[in-house]
Amino acid sequence: MSTLLAEYSGFSEPASSPLLLLGQGRDLASERGVECTGELPAPSDPDLVDRARAARAALGTRAFVLGHHYQRDEVIDFADVTGDSFKLAREAAARPEAEFILFCGVHFMAESADILTSDQQQVVLPDLAAGCSMADMAAIGQVEEAWAVLQDVGIADSTIPVTYMNSSAAIKAFTGRHGGTVCTSSNAEVALRWAFDQVGGVDGTGKVLFLPDQHLGRNTAVLELAMSLDECVVFDPRKPNGGLTDQELRDARMILWRGHCSVHGRFSEQNVTDIRAAVPGVNVMVHPECKNEVVTAADYVGSTEYIIKKLEAAEPGSSWAIGTELNLVRRVARAHPDKQVHYLDSTVCFCSTMNRIDLPHLVWAMESLVEGRMVNRIVVDADDAHWARVALDQMLALPGI
Repeated sequence: MSTLLAEYSGFSEPASSPLLLLGQGRDLASERGVECTGELPAPSDPDLVDRARAARAALGTRAFVLGHHYQRDEVIDFADVTGDSFKLAREAAARPEAEFILFCGVHFMAESADILTSDQQQVVLPDLAAGCSMADMAAIGQVEEAWAVLQDVGIADSTIPVTYMNSSAAIKAFTGRHGGTVCTSSNAEVALRWAFDQVGGVDGTGKVLFLPDQHLGRNTAVLELAMSLDECVVFDPRKPNGGLTDQELRDARMILWRGHCSVHGRFSEQNVTDIRAAVPGVNVMVHPECKNEVVTAADYVGSTEYIIKKLEAAEPGSSWAIGTELNLVRRVARAHPDKQVHYLDSTVCFCSTMNRIDLPHLVWAMESLVEGRMVNRIVVDADDAHWARVALDQMLALPGI
């Protein structure tokens, strides 16, 4: 068992699956060919923690601190609310008295908070380098060129765009302009059914352009809407015509953008096979951003909130292997020492961009606000904000949301 994880009761790695820590190994067989270099910073020193407490106290109700589930513990300790990206954006909107929203997450999340909050509120991202590799895989220029391809093929009028929450404000705005909606990993099925209903229903011939995560789109279409893998095609923006023939585009029902999560894309079907062999009776639970073969091999599939709640309700003594970001897995394992929790992959990279938000950056942002200096404010273009809000409001209007 890794010494890093041994301190957490109930959290273990099988001996046959040694954990490769940051800076101590690489896995070129993963979807992106990830090599981890360097180590995460050492735990914060007591002085920095004291400075964080003092700055937070000085800001009082003027500030509201949001912490995404994938954040480091040292940051979560100062969050007023923790959750997934959309939950946090809505929490911010529900606090109109808060002048400053400090979003400890990544850039697209802070954009969503700026869209949903009032003009009197200012959203701060402690480190502007905290982006999202998935969101960055769909640039607005590429998406507009892809839509032009669909127009040339004659299928744009029968295609509804649906974008995952993990996308830029510009992509959300594109979706709103073209009559589409936004979805989360929790409501993707409802969003896709609504989208297909706009063009003849799931059993018809209409299409959905799903951005930017191909795996969530494919898994939802196949596992929840009973479509076949053959009805799903991947549009590669780096290739002419998306790497597809006109006929392939006409025959497709789900046009999936060639994007993915660099963390969830790492998990493999072999990981599932290995953990089942090493831990008899283990329950395998993964995020729907994982590849289709991983999701099919797992016992449970769901969003971050689903994973947290499922483990909370699990029987004491049960064994679980979880395929999602390591900070979250460590945290839920520590919260449930009566259960055996394993990390599904043997090679670990934290979400590198999410981990750019550390306590030094948070302290700097808060102390700057105390001194009357605004830093790293996130402001979405007014037109993009309008159309992104249209797409978000359409999601909120979906049944059961």
